[in-house]
Amino acid sequence: MAKLKGPLFSLSASGKLADALVYLGWKGLNNVRQYVIPANPRTDPQKLQRSYLTTAVAKIHEYQSLPANFFGPGDVTGYALLGSTYPTPRTWFNQVIKSWVDLKVLGKIPAIFGNVSLTPGTDKLTVIMGHLPESTAITDGKLWYGTSKTALIHSVDAAIADLLTGVDIPNLTTGVKYFVQFRSTLPDTFDGNRSGIYHGVPD
Repeated sequence: MAKLKGPLFSLSASGKLADALVYLGWKGLNNVRQYVIPANPRTDPQKLQRSYLTTAVAKIHEYQSLPANFFGPGDVTGYALLGSTYPTPRTWFNQVIKSWVDLKVLGKIPAIFGNVSLTPGTDKLTVIMGHLPESTAITDGKLWYGTSKTALIHSVDAAIADLLTGVDIPNLTTGVKYFVQFRSTLPDTFDGNRSGIYHGVPD
């Protein structure tokens, strides 16, 4: 039975209305959908898709448990910012899962990036990124940056080995907020991986 919090169709409700409609909350939004008898397909493609999801969730939990803050609050914020660039609402967790599954569907090897920091300098930002298990096989990529999270239109080369000690993004404007994202390029099997979006202000 649906439980109302005000006049139906004017505020919110939760639960099933007969066998016709289901009212629910989703990420802060009030939603209604047609009631459907749950199904549980066991086709090979469905099993494969579920295995991608299971692996991705396990990886996130594994990385959150690693020592030395390999995947910490700053990385959660970075992936949340990446998720906010899409028209549909996404949490940081949803964003990591979606990126992982999309790459698996394309036949690529997904990676989660963490331990990212931006250090301001004179007219520059220095980007440091630690290694997580899957990302150790990545050799090269680029740091894409811009003054808007949705317009990362400039880039500098960034080898994974160099990111351990820091890669500079030079010739920036002091006092301006910049958004930065790492995107892998080599080897080709990892092409398409993206970190969260981070931001910093040069001195």
